[in-house]
Amino acid sequence: MPTSITSSGITFDDATTLTTGVLTAANIASGAVIPAKLSQPLTLATAVATTSGTATDFTGIPSWAKRITVMLNGVSINGTSNLIIQLGTSGGLQTSAYGGAAMVSQSGIIGNTAFSTGFLIDATTLAADVRSGVVSINLAGSNVWAAAGNVSLVGAARTSCFSGTIGLSGTLDRIRLTTVNGTDTFDAGTVNIMYEG
Repeated sequence: MPTSITSSGITFDDATTLTTGVLTAANIASGAVIPAKLSQPLTLATAVATTSGTATDFTGIPSWAKRITVMLNGVSINGTSNLIIQLGTSGGLQTSAYGGAAMVSQSGIIGNTAFSTGFLIDATTLAADVRSGVVSINLAGSNVWAAAGNVSLVGAARTSCFSGTIGLSGTLDRIRLTTVNGTDTFDAGTVNIMYEG
């Protein structure tokens, strides 16, 4: 049994000290360290059905999160508005000052669209579009977030990609998936997020 544990190592009854570097990854049995034991684990939220309503929110994102991944699976809306992702703090969602652009490709570039009210994750949308893809949102500095993503638009065999940044007034704790016009409603699919420190 150890007699003391300090930041420099563990001292055992026989005065042996286990110091930094002695216990390596090779010494740890596979599966012995699980995500739940980490102080900032890779955390998958619960998928939300995007089958009704005008917005889907994920709240309670911890302050230590430095990357959030948004995953869309067959997301559809009942109109032709574009989908956007908005970030927010405990004070509410940021709805302006986003900088960046989205591009749609179908056998070549067919459209570029700048955005300001949220990260525009698709462009030149058709009502039949079904969206699947991944968006990565990363902490770039003091409350500044950079995002990029690729989403397939199945309705016309197109692909949309985007990148951009936003500076928040405080610590991010929420993400919203909605539309530019704010009135088209979701009618199919699911969305989920995963965050990590």
